[in-house]
Amino acid sequence: MTSSIEPSFDPHASMSPAPPPEQRQLRIAFTGSGSEYFRIWIVNLLLTLVTVGLYYPWAKVRRLRYFYGNTLVDGAALDFHGNPRKMLKGTLLVALLFGLYSVAGHFSSVAGLVALVLLAAVMPELLRASLQFRLANTSWRGLRFYFKGNTADAYRAVLPMYLPTILLFGLTALSPEVDNHKAPLWLGLSILGLGLLTLLMFPWSFWKFKQYQHNHYALAHLQTRFNAPTSAFYKLGRNMIGWGVLAGALIPLTVMFLFWINKPNFNGGTLQNSLMGLLPLVLMLGVFIAIKPYAIARTQNLVWNHTGNDDLQFHSNLRFKPMFGLTLKNWLLVLLTLGLYWPFAAVAMARIRLQAASIVTHIDPDTLLGQPAGNTSAAVGDAAGDMLGIDFGL
Repeated sequence: MTSSIEPSFDPHASMSPAPPPEQRQLRIAFTGSGSEYFRIWIVNLLLTLVTVGLYYPWAKVRRLRYFYGNTLVDGAALDFHGNPRKMLKGTLLVALLFGLYSVAGHFSSVAGLVALVLLAAVMPELLRASLQFRLANTSWRGLRFYFKGNTADAYRAVLPMYLPTILLFGLTALSPEVDNHKAPLWLGLSILGLGLLTLLMFPWSFWKFKQYQHNHYALAHLQTRFNAPTSAFYKLGRNMIGWGVLAGALIPLTVMFLFWINKPNFNGGTLQNSLMGLLPLVLMLGVFIAIKPYAIARTQNLVWNHTGNDDLQFHSNLRFKPMFGLTLKNWLLVLLTLGLYWPFAAVAMARIRLQAASIVTHIDPDTLLGQPAGNTSAAVGDAAGDMLGIDFGL
């Protein structure tokens, strides 16, 4: 009698780990052209002027559909589905709120303060509705994005950004001597202190706001997280201040040097004197042109390189030198063409910023197509953003 020997199976035996999912890079491309957008832009401008601003929501929808339609993520274009009639309601509502604040300020400082506090009380909810409206009306491959941030988080994120301003208006309103143009010393010192407080708080406030935004973007079952440290925003702020201080020192030194080497020619009333008088303004514009691309490039890289989740990660490698060159070119051509180069500049700026970004993912985007969009209330919103159409373009 023969006995069969069956192979033994040890459930505790070590098994080789599953291979990690394959990485895939989703490139972002922009295919728009300045000549195409110029035709949209000039019609939008003329109709907005003729209708005294009432055409603005329709102009914005046309602009967003053009830029979204020419933004390709892994070869598929984005799309914008906003309803301009709903956006008109939101525009009129915001205009009414700011109009009431402006009118109240003409009556008294106290009335202006009350209007400012009321405006500050509703602004975080309006910003949340704006983000919800923009994301809910943006799609990729037929999938709608959505924003999952709630109202409580919006207040915690936004209020620190303009709390010093409210305190400043409060001090002004409570000081009767200000109405008689006799500002007391304590008010001047308080304003100086609030200015320093605002400067110290701004990187943290900006970080809070970006954290609120980038913690709540969602597509299908995916939701982003934001993991940038607060110290990175303070470092960015320190570098920007350094740029500003350096530029502020170079402006008077350059002006004094040019005045010194041209001293014999300054005999009054000459064209050269007039041009030299405009030199500080030109130099200040040059400083702005230098600082702005630096701030845009560093902020874009900082924010998007720290946005993602376990399945995908955004990457941005926007460099300062190309941004500076493009910004300088755009400003020169806009000035030389009396503004007509603006749409070409907007297209060029969108291209350099979008094509500096990409997405690395561990999942196949096709697997997202059959999945639900998530919580209905988060995708559709609580009616404020969609019904009012508030859209600040954040």
